[in-house]
Amino acid sequence: MGSSVRELAEQTPTGRDRYIDLLRVASLGTVVVGHWLMAAVTVGDDGRTDVGNLLAVVPDLQLLTWALQIMPVFFFVGGFSHALSYRSLSRKAPGLSVYSAFLRARLQRLLRPTMVFIGVWGAAALLVQLLGERGALLDVTLRLVAQPLWFIGIYLAMVAFTPPLLRLHERYGWGAFGGLVLAAGAVDVARFAFGVPYVEFLNFAFVWLAVHQLGFLRADGRLRMPAAMAGAGLAGAAALVAFGPYPLSMVGMPGERVSNMAPPTFALLCHGIWLVGAVELLRGPATRWLARPRVWRGVVAANGVSMTAFLWHLTAMLGVYGVLIAADVPLPEPATGEWWTQVPLRMAAAMMLTALLVAAFRRFEKPVTARELTQAPGAGPAAAVGVTLCLFGVLGLSMVGFGGLLEGRTAMLIAVRVTAPVAVGMALVGWLLVERAPTARRWR
Repeated sequence: MGSSVRELAEQTPTGRDRYIDLLRVASLGTVVVGHWLMAAVTVGDDGRTDVGNLLAVVPDLQLLTWALQIMPVFFFVGGFSHALSYRSLSRKAPGLSVYSAFLRARLQRLLRPTMVFIGVWGAAALLVQLLGERGALLDVTLRLVAQPLWFIGIYLAMVAFTPPLLRLHERYGWGAFGGLVLAAGAVDVARFAFGVPYVEFLNFAFVWLAVHQLGFLRADGRLRMPAAMAGAGLAGAAALVAFGPYPLSMVGMPGERVSNMAPPTFALLCHGIWLVGAVELLRGPATRWLARPRVWRGVVAANGVSMTAFLWHLTAMLGVYGVLIAADVPLPEPATGEWWTQVPLRMAAAMMLTALLVAAFRRFEKPVTARELTQAPGAGPAAAVGVTLCLFGVLGLSMVGFGGLLEGRTAMLIAVRVTAPVAVGMALVGWLLVERAPTARRWR
């Protein structure tokens, strides 16, 4: 791996925006470390295992989410990359199937490791149920390991909407972003002021696509006032939390009546604007740092396995806790001195186990090259259907989890109840449609 990483780093085009690659790695890495830190696992006197949230135990720490809820940065980076990729494909392969080629180019590296993850955990969950196995941590694990898949679902939607929203951006510029912001605000007004049912789910699109649209603006060099953006976003989020119905935490909290995350709120959109402005302020010094060969090689290496690490990091964390419980190692009460003392050891163990899982599954995270893609008339609609099925399948699975595959356990996805087998089936069929949609002649 070392020699290939060195070669990739040395072959980096002069015009490549290395800072974008760093933001991609840093945002996913922050999420991973945050999940490891926030997990508050306890075992009751009855042997029941509970996975709580450190932010609920120490509410004052919720302010940290204003810096550590970094997913908007990843979606912003996605917008930048999607704009460049789609324009490049449009120049190289004009025709009806550019859309399907774009989907495959952007989603192959995402969906292949995701489907492997779903397949491995689905098979394990089925085997566990057939054997009638239950454990202190097993049921919780089967439910929790699927939760990060919500991010995959949202990202699928962003890829699918890139072509029409990129056209809107090219025609209206900041106006297209402003339209999404106004739509997100209108949804919250309808939700909180008028109690319109289900309208809040529209902000899964409006909020995240607005952040994604900022990536388009970045690709065109039109984010010229990052300090003003950061200040306005931070002030807006603070005002909404102080005077509106929005909670302090920018991540979901157990038992809260209103969450800024699920579904996203206008406060989270302001938070995203603040973060985008903040990371743009760091662009200059970070770019100079990335010019160092050793630093850039590290970013290249991390980018090659970042999605695999993200998918398996909760498996590693819960595996560490499983070993501790099996070995009768006492788990102290969260946020106590003894608990904080264990944190570095638990995180180091989770890091090592994640590295082993990455070594086992990283070969599935391989990007498609432009020369490998083909196009055919009619492939675009098939790819659109495929990405839609993947979107609902992955989101549904993130909500219902892998537990109770044979029991018909359901979860509410927007206004529809889904089961794990149905969600897995939709994701699998959708992935196959995306993989096989571009079939015909090679590009010239």
